[in-house]
Amino acid sequence: MPAFFTLVRRELGSHFFSWTGYVVIASVLFLMGYSFHNLLLALNASPTDRPATEVFYSTMYFWLILLVAAPVITMRSFALEKYSGTFETLMTTPVSDLEVVMAKFVGAMIFYVLMWLPMIASLFIIRHFSHEPTIVDPATLSSTFAGILLLGSMYLALGCFASALTRSQIIAAVLSFVGGIALFLLSFVSMTFGAKVGWKAQLFSYVGLIEHMQDFARGVIDTRPLVFYITATFFFLFLTLRVVESRRWKP
Repeated sequence: MPAFFTLVRRELGSHFFSWTGYVVIASVLFLMGYSFHNLLLALNASPTDRPATEVFYSTMYFWLILLVAAPVITMRSFALEKYSGTFETLMTTPVSDLEVVMAKFVGAMIFYVLMWLPMIASLFIIRHFSHEPTIVDPATLSSTFAGILLLGSMYLALGCFASALTRSQIIAAVLSFVGGIALFLLSFVSMTFGAKVGWKAQLFSYVGLIEHMQDFARGVIDTRPLVFYITATFFFLFLTLRVVESRRWKP
């Protein structure tokens, strides 16, 4: 376990000792601030009884942050190690392949959580100046953040898998972004089956990211999205582990 935490600290530190981490945080803060600026203007023009979390989720900035940040965070995970030649050195240390994969994922996940923390402060600022306690309910905020973490875990696991496939950070980011867009577009397919019944409608309802996040933003936590995101996260991490282990099969 000490080796695992050392790897996590190393992975997390790599985000703060490179320009990439600061660019990601600065970009997210800009998009988040601009989104909440528009949110305040909208609330001043037309008051709403919906929670602020639901209003924020429905903007394109939320999905833009999610779809772009995850590939950029994870593109360095394995691709940079392979490109710089430190990957083989890392794998010769007394740590297992599973520990390496999980350490890189956990490090990326911690950075992802830190990236989203300003959202909580922004929401409570809105609550303070609106003099309306119900606009930001702690329970609803908790469920929204849980949804963000579950979505992020799936996209970060996908990004780790993409990064393990190549030596190029750019290719890793593109693969992760394309895969994330494909998962996101399935939500629109789910909407077309929304009013229908049958196995197809039930199948696509499990992968409807937009509908899932809408429920989280309203304070509703369903077990089906929980199972889907956890399963998808472990599936992509399993694929990442298999790619890392494949080096042993090469002559």
